[in-house]
This record gives sequence, structure tokens and C-alpha cells, in this order.
Amino acid sequence: MKVTKVSEHIWSIKAWMVIPVHVWLVKDEEGITLVDAGMNRMAGKISKVIKDLNAGPLKRVLLTHGHSDHTGAIKALAEEDEVPVYAHLEEIPYMVGERIYPRRKKLEFNVDKNIVKPLITNDQGELSTIGGLTPYFTPGHSPGHVIYYHEMDQVVLAGDLFTSKKGKLKPPMSMFTADMAQAVRSSEIVSELNPIRLEVCHGDSVINPAEQLPAYQSKNAE
Repeated sequence: MKVTKVSEHIWSIKAWMVIPVHVWLVKDEEGITLVDAGMNRMAGKISKVIKDLNAGPLKRVLLTHGHSDHTGAIKALAEEDEVPVYAHLEEIPYMVGERIYPRRKKLEFNVDKNIVKPLITNDQGELSTIGGLTPYFTPGHSPGHVIYYHEMDQVVLAGDLFTSKKGKLKPPMSMFTADMAQAVRSSEIVSELNPIRLEVCHGDSVINPAEQLPAYQSKNAE
């Protein structure tokens, strides 16, 4: 596994499962937030990196969505230490085995329903910043997919909203995507945020991604 410092407050941990799988550690004054939890075998490395950073304990896990390659280390990292796990309200029924993910054939029990909580919202129903990260609802790859924007570092942690190759935006993997047209529409948030860097679970970093967005949307829109 490889650890890379993405920005002042963010580190990525990369493992391989035929394709790369990234999770991210984000530090703030309280400690560490883990964004996505990769595969089970990543748990030990995640724990070691948190210790090595010496920036405080793991405070929470934020999920972009609930597919199994994003939730694998939760049992080892979060359940044992009773660390809260957050996901979008729309996503939770699918990840806890109450509803079947679109285009799947059976229920998935990827997260214990007693540990996962809906992302916090304000009085206007907007998703609230947590651990220095602001969630944005970006459905398509899954019904309740979100991305997280670190405003101070101007970095988007995009989960599976995109994949990438050699720094170029690519669509999420079609065989695992619920609604590709919706996923492409959700990508417009990148234009609104205009980050200097975008990180994806499966692929490489993308610098100034908003510059690529018009061509990406034109190529992939139905």
C-alpha cells in the first residue's frame, strides 16, 4: 500500500484490487476523519498511518457511498472503537441490506445498521460541514452518493463520481453504476466548486478538474 500527502490536511492510502482503491485521512483540530474505508485488508495500514501522523485519534468515518470496496475496513476500525460512521440518508437502506442496489440482484449487508448515521443537516436541510469537509449530494453511481469538499485545501474527495486515468476525468465504472446519466449530471458540482485538485477512489489525482468538465460532460452525456 502507498501513502501520499495530497494537501496540507489530507493523505491518501492506496491499495490494489485489480484496480487502485483509495481512502483518505483528513486532519483537523479534533483528530482524524477517514473518508471511505476501502477493503478489509486496509484496516491495519489505516491504523498505522493514523498513529504515525500523531494528529489525534480517529473521530469519524465519512462514506461517499456504501459499496463493499468503500466499507471493508469499517468493522475493524469503527465498530470496535464505536467511532461514528456517516453516509447520506438516501444511501443507508442499501448499504445495511434493507433495499437492493439498482442493477444488483441481491441485498448487500456492507455496514451494520446500528453504527451508520445519516449525514448531519442544518435547519434548511442542507448537508453540514463535518471534520472540515462539506458533503454534496451527487447521486448516480449509487442512489445516495456524495462527494466531500475540503474548502481550506480546495480538494474534492470524489469517491466514485468519476474514475481517472493519467490525470484525465473518466466516468465511473458502468457495470457498478446505477444511473450513468444522473452521475454525469451530478458532475456539474465540480464546476461550481472549482477545486484545485480532485481525488477519486479508482484512479489518479486530477488537477484543476473543472477545466476538463465540459469535454467530459459532452462525451459522456446521453
